[in-house]
Amino acid sequence: MGYSTTAPYVWDQSFADAPDCLLSSDQCVIKGQHYFVKGLIEIPVIGSDDVFSWGVWVSLSRESFARAADLWDTPGRESEKPYFGWLTTELPVYSPSSVNLRTHLHTRPVGERPFIELEPTDHPLAVEQRTGITLERVRGIAETVLHPGSEDS
Repeated sequence: MGYSTTAPYVWDQSFADAPDCLLSSDQCVIKGQHYFVKGLIEIPVIGSDDVFSWGVWVSLSRESFARAADLWDTPGRESEKPYFGWLTTELPVYSPSSVNLRTHLHTRPVGERPFIELEPTDHPLAVEQRTGITLERVRGIAETVLHPGSEDS
């Protein structure tokens, strides 16, 4: 009931060996100047107890990233106030682009991926997070993600 990306939209494989770059399963730093954390956009599935999740990346300020990193393995980190960030994942099922939507990253208990709350706008992703999606929509997302371009044939 979800899909995930391995790196922020702006990551390039040429960064992998650079000393001022890092990409782990949870955090990313690019050229010692751009900071990202991976989290989940959760969307309720209407008529069920299920939740559909997008595993996405959010850019944070240097200060917010440092604070989140300092508390990464600290019990109680979920009591931190949310961090403002920008969505840095392109989700192919949305138009206009999902890149640069305003977000709030909420830390959760140690071992749980942060929750990403989109600011309430009229962007289709933000609307779906607020109102939920049908199981038919989940199937449509799966078809698009797993078989890109098949709708054109």
